Amino acid sequence: MPDTERPGSNVFDDLVAARIKRRELLGGSLGAAALGFLSGCGVTPKAEPTGPLIGFTSIPISRADTVVVPEGYTWQVVNAWGDPIMAGAPAFKIDASQSAAEQAMQSGMFHDGMHYFPLPKGSGSSTHGLIGINYEYTDDNLLTTDGMATWSAEKVQKSKNAHGLGVYEARFEGGRWRTVADSRYGRRITADTPFLIKGPAAGHALMRTTEDPTGTRVRGTFQNCANGYTPWGTYLSCEENFTAYFVNDSGSIPRLQDRYGIPTTKDGWGFRWHEHDARFDAVKHPNESNRFGWIVEFDPYDPTSEPVKHTAMGRMAHEGAALSIAKDGRVVYYMGDDDYRSKFEHIYKFVSRRPYVKGGSYADNKDILDEGTLYAGRFNADGSGEWIELTQGKNGLTAERGFASQAEVVIDARTAGDVAGATYMDRPEWIAVHPRSQEVYVTLSNNTARGTGKPLHQPNALGADAANPRAPNLMGHIVRWREAAGDAASTNFTWDVFLQAGEPTHADALKRGNVKGGVAFAQPDGCHIDQRGVLWIQTDSSAQNMAHADWKLIGNNQMVAADPSTGEVRRFLTGPVGCEVTAVQLTPDLRTMFVNIQHPGEAPLPHPGRNDPGKPKAISSWPDGEAGGRPRSATIAIRRADGGVIGT
Repeated sequence: MPDTERPGSNVFDDLVAARIKRRELLGGSLGAAALGFLSGCGVTPKAEPTGPLIGFTSIPISRADTVVVPEGYTWQVVNAWGDPIMAGAPAFKIDASQSAAEQAMQSGMFHDGMHYFPLPKGSGSSTHGLIGINYEYTDDNLLTTDGMATWSAEKVQKSKNAHGLGVYEARFEGGRWRTVADSRYGRRITADTPFLIKGPAAGHALMRTTEDPTGTRVRGTFQNCANGYTPWGTYLSCEENFTAYFVNDSGSIPRLQDRYGIPTTKDGWGFRWHEHDARFDAVKHPNESNRFGWIVEFDPYDPTSEPVKHTAMGRMAHEGAALSIAKDGRVVYYMGDDDYRSKFEHIYKFVSRRPYVKGGSYADNKDILDEGTLYAGRFNADGSGEWIELTQGKNGLTAERGFASQAEVVIDARTAGDVAGATYMDRPEWIAVHPRSQEVYVTLSNNTARGTGKPLHQPNALGADAANPRAPNLMGHIVRWREAAGDAASTNFTWDVFLQAGEPTHADALKRGNVKGGVAFAQPDGCHIDQRGVLWIQTDSSAQNMAHADWKLIGNNQMVAADPSTGEVRRFLTGPVGCEVTAVQLTPDLRTMFVNIQHPGEAPLPHPGRNDPGKPKAISSWPDGEAGGRPRSATIAIRRADGGVIGT
């Protein structure tokens, strides 16, 4: 193990030294070609594209209240909070005076994960498609005209209607993307939309409530952060910090609620839904929160399709569902557990029991995600790793430990990972799979609690380890791995740290990072690998952090492009003041890139309710400027002015 106690010790340097020694013993070569750093697993990487992957000139940091992209590129807003996406929906009102019912027909607040689905289905069109999208959460002081100065059932309903998911039709015409009005595909799924519960937890006693005594139906989805998709053409959404909406102020919180972080103060995180919707009172309805924290699936091509929650994939603060295909055709999904409060959680993998039907419809594959094996990852100091099976009766998951059935394993996947010995990671965020090498990359945003003795659910302080080499970890890092024999269903892998984010000239080595090219960025969050192999990395530093001196040479949140072969990083985009930059999607021809700009104008105060409703543009007026009434999250489309491939 690296020496984390020795004064002056650098865990990352120790890890590299250990890997070099191991390579020498195995007869490996550190000069091996790109993506071969894990060649000991017996996989020969497929040929990479000839020539450099990244061709644009890196842009400087920015603190401007706008989006900045490299010279030769343009951007435009495609769809912002409040824009109509369903037939008959009204236009956004700049004073946010639209009703809750009107909000349910408009784009929700705080755009996050998304996916582009070509139209017609199966066509591969790059000029006409559907955008499936998440609306993660709300700032209720911006959502209504007078914010939270008064509180009512109508405001709770509007907040719930601004959460959830959406589908809208988009078309590229006359050099610009536009949302298609009155599209038959337009759809909103909110915090009240009915869902079917499937998989091992369906019907279990812990899933039953007064409203749903069968434990098989639930209303709503919220805190939808990252996303995924399926080979059969459906959209996957990930319920992340769902506990924020529940409150248990009884003074006696059950173990399961405690492990998942149900707030114990009267106002919780400040959403206050429980004041007008009793199911969010975790004392009166202790099982309601068990019905959230799942992977959600629905068919974007069919606005009448019933959305589903798949319990076989585990319950957690889900951050992403990155698809890979096993050699035998089974589907594999990599998932992170990014809890905003506890910070120390695991990385998971789900492998379906049977192969999917290639070329089949949603109906042909509708049960694929309900039967399979859930694993949690263990990252060893020597660069090896194992996927530990989370199946009842195995790896300590016995009735004596609280796991009498597989339902209890998936409902309490966090404790199952704890018991099985999975590695506690530094807030696992988005995960991306390389289209050729099948390497898997995970962004680890930050963990300022590591090494401080204050992890919320651990009896002892967790210091730095091989996979999380900085304590405390303010700036974040990226870990990558490759499955044994190149098979996504393998239970063994090898891994390394791809990079540590930071500010290259910082006096504190823990905040300096090791980014090749000297690009300063912090707290990586969103990530995506395009079909050329470019790794796009997005950042989500809070407004509090960006106001700190450590961010003087980092600036606003941004998106960078990395070449996995060389490690070179260049800055491609900077966002407006206070925003998070999140989600990347490219059209099949790679000539349009969709990116989401979330919560522009976030003030350096705890959220929600961080902004003064009387001064909505005090921090940012993006994207509408003087003509607008308040900042709005939005999807933007980026193109090269000459129509060329993005990133070249």
